[in-house]
Amino acid sequence: MTIQRTLSIIKPDATSRNIIGKIIDRFESNGLKVVAGKLIHMDQDKAAGFYAEHDGKPFFANLVEYMTSAPVFVQVLEGENAILKNRDLMGATNPSEAESGTIRADFAETIDANAVHGSDSFDSAKREIDYFFSEKEILTFPAKNLLTFFKNHQLINIKLEEVFLNLFHNRGFYRHL
Repeated sequence: MTIQRTLSIIKPDATSRNIIGKIIDRFESNGLKVVAGKLIHMDQDKAAGFYAEHDGKPFFANLVEYMTSAPVFVQVLEGENAILKNRDLMGATNPSEAESGTIRADFAETIDANAVHGSDSFDSAKREIDYFFSEKEILTFPAKNLLTFFKNHQLINIKLEEVFLNLFHNRGFYRHL
């Protein structure tokens, strides 16, 4: 089990149609948590910087123009194998080739206005998250949730409990329990 974070962008075609909530529901219904999010209107420099790897390609100018045409919702998703899960939920870039039930099959209009962006690798996810969010903007859920999350994995649960017990014992907290 690998808990990861990935960047997701709900693009201008989707925000303009007021379907942000429907798209977020797809992520949350499939085990991904939104640990950071904000609605922003990118200017040309911000969009060009984000897509800098495509600079010089024939579609670059149109991509930047599109991404600045309306607000976008940028979010950090967290969960087990979040990068791959997000990409599976999004579907193929071309909505006519996307599997039924994927976000792009259900909400995208064209290959260019395809509703969502998602990081394609661990390195991209780190770079893209850092581009839009400071560490302070990303929530971390309390350790109590981690113990509940690992409840069915006895070995891991015991190790976590040992860590906490050692922490309490070494810091003298056990006297107050």
